[in-house]
Amino acid sequence: MQFLSPAKGFLGLKKADAGAAKDAKAVIIPFGLESSVSYGGGTGKGPQAMIDASHQVELFDDEFWCEPFRRYGVATMNPPRIAKGQAKALTQLEGMVESALKAGKFPLVFGGEHAITAGSIRPFAKRYKDLVVLHIDAHADLRDGYDGEHYSHAAAIRRVMDHAHVKVVSFGIRNISQEEIPFLDKNGNRIKIFWAREKAQWNMKDALKHFKGKPVYITFDIDAFDTSLMPATGTPEPGGLFWDDAMTIIREVAKVGHIVGGDVNELAPKPNLHGCDFVAAKLAYKILNFAFLISHRNKLKKAA
Repeated sequence: MQFLSPAKGFLGLKKADAGAAKDAKAVIIPFGLESSVSYGGGTGKGPQAMIDASHQVELFDDEFWCEPFRRYGVATMNPPRIAKGQAKALTQLEGMVESALKAGKFPLVFGGEHAITAGSIRPFAKRYKDLVVLHIDAHADLRDGYDGEHYSHAAAIRRVMDHAHVKVVSFGIRNISQEEIPFLDKNGNRIKIFWAREKAQWNMKDALKHFKGKPVYITFDIDAFDTSLMPATGTPEPGGLFWDDAMTIIREVAKVGHIVGGDVNELAPKPNLHGCDFVAAKLAYKILNFAFLISHRNKLKKAA
């Protein structure tokens, strides 16, 4: 694994604060895949925009009353030259995630389009027989391909479901096509959707039963956020989640499950909307903080 300097990587750390990359427990994997987008473009620039914006994220987290990165350490891989062809690119990403896991790291992938999840999930699916995917998104992404592309961004979760032992719990969904319904109905024992329109009635106690004691992979498509908060994405949808909604979901899942990795995807940076880049960057930092200061800590307590 080759890494950016701490100053150029996620959070823009000083060398003295960052420590050695080999000692970092969290690894950021920038993977700006953009080849199957079907509406707005720009996701290829998403990873770098998140990294750049993260240099402005305050390192102190008032929820934990510390600078959490010091508890786990973070390093950022060099952005790769992405292989041509969707299948080859996803195999390339699979290898990068596998390398991080073999080194004992927590991989967090920055996309790129949501299709990346089909590649990044593979090493986790091989390792965990009871893996649960926390899917936060505006779209169900259960099409079996789209526009002739088997690994389309619109099929991201369908490709996750190709792993027969993996379950998915989705939050914030407010867009699904007729063609996806038969698959959803047939796989109701493996897919649970908490629809955005029913947000006020969500029963989090019921939702958390799906994650209790399980390894959890988070895939967060930022179009899950309402368009008023996140217009810088390729397929925006009204009626979405707000910051505190997302934080509550991830925080509560971290309390009962063991977060093992994840991805943040579909940021399409737009001029003069740098606030969107910042939201995505801070989201990534919060995911790491919840994973290491709640989820992993709980696992260590149980082991003790």
